[in-house]
Amino acid sequence: MSVTLFNIEGKIALITGSTHGLGMAMARGLGLAGATIIVNGNSSQEKIDIAVSKYQKEGIDAKGYKFNVTNEQEVITAIAKIEVEVGSIDILINNAGIIKRTPLMDMEVADFKEVIDIDLVSPFIVSKHVVKGMISRKQGKIINICSMMSELGRNSVGAYAAAKGGLKMLTQNMATEWAKYNIQINGIGPGYFATIQTEPIRIDGHPFNDFIINRTPAGKWGDPNDLAGAAIFLSAKASDFVNGHILYVDGGILATIGKPSNED
Repeated sequence: MSVTLFNIEGKIALITGSTHGLGMAMARGLGLAGATIIVNGNSSQEKIDIAVSKYQKEGIDAKGYKFNVTNEQEVITAIAKIEVEVGSIDILINNAGIIKRTPLMDMEVADFKEVIDIDLVSPFIVSKHVVKGMISRKQGKIINICSMMSELGRNSVGAYAAAKGGLKMLTQNMATEWAKYNIQINGIGPGYFATIQTEPIRIDGHPFNDFIINRTPAGKWGDPNDLAGAAIFLSAKASDFVNGHILYVDGGILATIGKPSNED
């Protein structure tokens, strides 16, 4: 029974922003579990092709599509093309996002809006058009990549926190409206992970590295592959009665107020 519950073989999964980082880790997990992966990015076709090649070298069935997730017409065109060339989208992971680390007093309105547009508006746009096919088939899985900033604030990331807090509520409202069609809409809230982006601060003695190690009950940074299990669970039959939930994969950070720096 457990194999059936977590079986996603033959499913088609669109993961936005999946050419690198956590998006690639989740897409890789789904691909190794048997799903066909639709790789999305917007920076360059070359970057998408390189990512697709990496997936394929691991035996993953991967296709690449370049489109801007904040441009509704591009999204509509891309989804139609995917459905013709690959098939109906069974799983959508809204992962594309950016962060701008600027104190709110110093942040330009245009920069604030850009973060909101990519991190909050784009999941609405992509989901709105993917869910139409899911509704007609009476099944589907949508996963929005939220954040611990969906729950907490932090200096200099006000726009990001506003977007991710909004994404949590958008996830719950999607579930409110679409669960009746046998569609499950949930979120994943990653904690702090060891990626290329965090490499410069993951050094013993670096203040932020020490803060994360001490703040996380698990006592370490997350491995991007740790997200694969959560993504598979929320993509599979095992989560058929889970809806509007945010699954935090954070090593326990949100479970505790932390510990004094002198405590073992």
